[in-house]
Amino acid sequence: MPTSPSPSGLSGAPRRLSGPILGILLMMLGIFLFSVNDALGKWLVGTYSVSMVLLFRSFAALVLLAPFIRRDGGLAGLRAAPKPLLQLTRVLLATIEVGCFYWAVRSLPLADVMTYYLAGPIYVAALSATVLKERIDRQRWIAILVGFVGVVFVLNPSAASLTPPALVAIAGSMIFSVLMIVTRQLRGTKDSTLLAFSTTAAMTAGAVTAPFAWVMPGLRDFALLSLVGIVALVASLCVNRSLKLAPASVVVPYQYTMILWAVLFGWLFFGDGLKWHVIVGAAIIVAAGLFIFLREQRDARAKPGETVAEEVGQTMSAQP
Repeated sequence: MPTSPSPSGLSGAPRRLSGPILGILLMMLGIFLFSVNDALGKWLVGTYSVSMVLLFRSFAALVLLAPFIRRDGGLAGLRAAPKPLLQLTRVLLATIEVGCFYWAVRSLPLADVMTYYLAGPIYVAALSATVLKERIDRQRWIAILVGFVGVVFVLNPSAASLTPPALVAIAGSMIFSVLMIVTRQLRGTKDSTLLAFSTTAAMTAGAVTAPFAWVMPGLRDFALLSLVGIVALVASLCVNRSLKLAPASVVVPYQYTMILWAVLFGWLFFGDGLKWHVIVGAAIIVAAGLFIFLREQRDARAKPGETVAEEVGQTMSAQP
């Protein structure tokens, strides 16, 4: 799952097409594309190093993103980004997180990794209380604890299951949560700028490390490596537009369909079987995440202002 927030303002849609139904359809399309992107990435890291995938996907995404960067001020706009130290922190977190995702998905079933990442809003709700000092009521603390129980179910702790890839997947999902906290502190930064920084950093990391495990791709694989970045960016556009066309409370729950696609693609393309502890854990995590999100929605109506947990609920899937 998945690195960067949805690039708001990077796409347009005719006014006559707006509405909750189109918002739901775009959200489902975006989640489907993210799932395709994840499955394609898992297939590619079976042949190529994580570094090569980062290099090619980031370069392709940056090419597609270039017109929007130019529209928002080009290099001058990038240099004028606020809070440089926090920007650097976010870039480092985003690069490490996406590396963790691809490393984990190389060895683990797609559904397992995606389930760990579904716990992102739960981690953020906990961090919002400890780091940002946001008020968390007892019901949400209970939901947070229940969500952690779901993660334990998925991990199914034992000598056989506590493997490095599983621990990397959990670490990646936690880093993703910290990334969202940092991103919230940079909400005054244009989304094209945030995407440009994180994409360039991932491309640089890939370029520096890829030569140590280089495998020359054929023309088909070159296209597929590039397609990973393009599909992720288009998926982000769909999710972003969905959130503009319909209330978050209507469309965000559809983000959880990613686990269905992960199970289906894992079974079709990689022969992954269904495991009872993953199914139970995923159900617990989804229920806890939805409860937290709906509580945030209720509180937002009573007291305007977006909290971290709600924000992550809206951007949790905008990550490769």
